[in-house]
Amino acid sequence: MPSTRLWTWKRASNSSTAESAIVFEEIRVRILSDSDAVIARQKGREVALILGFSRTDATFVATAISEIARNITVHAGEGEIIIRSITENGRDGIMVIARDEGPGIADVTAVMRQAMTTGAGLGMGLWGARRLMDDISITSQPGTGTTVTMKKWGRFDEVGRLLED
Repeated sequence: MPSTRLWTWKRASNSSTAESAIVFEEIRVRILSDSDAVIARQKGREVALILGFSRTDATFVATAISEIARNITVHAGEGEIIIRSITENGRDGIMVIARDEGPGIADVTAVMRQAMTTGAGLGMGLWGARRLMDDISITSQPGTGTTVTMKKWGRFDEVGRLLED
C-alpha cells in the first residue's frame, strides 16, 4: 500500500451564527515515491481551499509540500506528511508536518540558504518552502531523521478572494 490517508471530517457549527464549517483533525500521507508526493500535494491544496485560503495561497501550500515530499523520497527514501488545520493566537491556518527517519541534516542553516541545492525537484527545497510558508521549523540530526513543520496562516481577504474568481 503506497500511501495511507486518515480522514476525520466533522461538521461543526457555531451556535452564535447560522454558519457551519468543515473541521478535520488531520490527513496523513505515507511518502514512498513521487506519486505519493503528488497525493500529498493534492491533499494539501484541497485542505487549504476548504479552510478558505485563496487559490494562490493554496498553491503555495501545495508547492511547499511538493518540495518537502521530494526531499523525503530523494534523501530518506520514505516518510510521512501530516496535514492539519490549526488555530493559534486567534489565527486560523494550516500546518504541514513532514517526518522521515533518513540520514538527517548535518547543517540545517546551510540547507536553508538559497544557493544550497541537490539538483532534484524544483531546486527550491527547504529554502523555497520557507519562502512559500509563513513559519517553518526543522529538527534534524545526522542519523536520526528530519522533521519539518510548516505553517501558513489564513488571510481570508474577501476582496482578494473575489478578484481571484
